[in-house]
Amino acid sequence: MTATYPPATPIWCAGCGHFGVQAVMLAAMRDLGIPAHEVMVLAGIGCSGTIQNNLGTYGYHALHGRVLPTATGVHLANPDLTVIATGGDGDGYAIGMGHLVHTFRRNPSFTYVIMNNGVYGLTKGQNSPTYQSEGAALDFDAVSLGLSISSTTFVARGFARWTDQLHRLTVAALEHARAGRGFAFLEVLSPCVTYNDTYPVWEATLDDLDARESYDPSSRAGAFSAVSELADEGRMAVGLIYRNGARANGELARPAAEDVRPDRHAAAYADLMATFRVRSGD
Repeated sequence: MTATYPPATPIWCAGCGHFGVQAVMLAAMRDLGIPAHEVMVLAGIGCSGTIQNNLGTYGYHALHGRVLPTATGVHLANPDLTVIATGGDGDGYAIGMGHLVHTFRRNPSFTYVIMNNGVYGLTKGQNSPTYQSEGAALDFDAVSLGLSISSTTFVARGFARWTDQLHRLTVAALEHARAGRGFAFLEVLSPCVTYNDTYPVWEATLDDLDARESYDPSSRAGAFSAVSELADEGRMAVGLIYRNGARANGELARPAAEDVRPDRHAAAYADLMATFRVRSGD
C-alpha cells in the first residue's frame, strides 16, 4: 500500500479473539497468493469493524448492519476482486439480519467472516442476539439459519483459539467464493475477554465435525442433523459444516461488469437529473 495508508495497529483488548481472525486472514491470503491490491475488505460497526484498517488491503467501513449489501455491490462492480465482508454478531445478527437472510438466498460469490462474541463490546458489553447465560444453549444459531435456506453453498464455523482449523476454514471459504461457487459464510467464535470471556465455555462445549471420519459436509440433511443433535446436547458444531461443490447459478453469481460501468449510463443519469431542475418562474 502507499505511505498514506499503512496498516494500522489493532485497537482490540489483549486476548481478544479478533487477533486470531486477523492472523488467519492474512495467512490465508498469503498462502493463496492473493495480492493485497486485489482484495477488498469491508467491515461493519463494532470492535470487529476496524479489521479492514489492519490488513493492508483496500478497505471500506460500511454503515451499521449494511456490510452485506455493500459487499454485494462491490462484487457486482468488479467480480475479479476478492471481496471479504467482515463484522460482528451485533452488526450481522441484529440490525443486519434481513440482509444476511437475503445474501444467503441470493448466494453472491464473496466471503463473509463474522466474529461472534455474544456482546456489543464497543459499546460496553450489552447482550447481543447470541449472548449465552451460563450453562444455556445458543438461542440463535446463524449456522442453522444458513442451512435452512436452500440456495446456500458454504457454511462453516471456527473458534479463534483453534487457529489451525480456522486457517483451513478461511482458505476454504476464500477458495469457494473466488471459484464463483457462491456465498462463503464463516462464523468465528471470537471471545470478548473484557465483557464476555467465553474461552473456557466454548473450549468445553464445541464439537469438531472435521474430526469425524464419517461426516459428509456435502450433505445438507446430514449437516442439519449433526448441528441439531449437538444443540440438543448443549453443544455447538465447528468445522466445515456444509459445502456444495456445484457452481452457483443465482443471478448474482456471474455478474457482468460492463452492466455497471458509469459511461454506459451517463446519458440516462443526465436525463434523470434534468427532471429535477426547476425552471425560472415555475
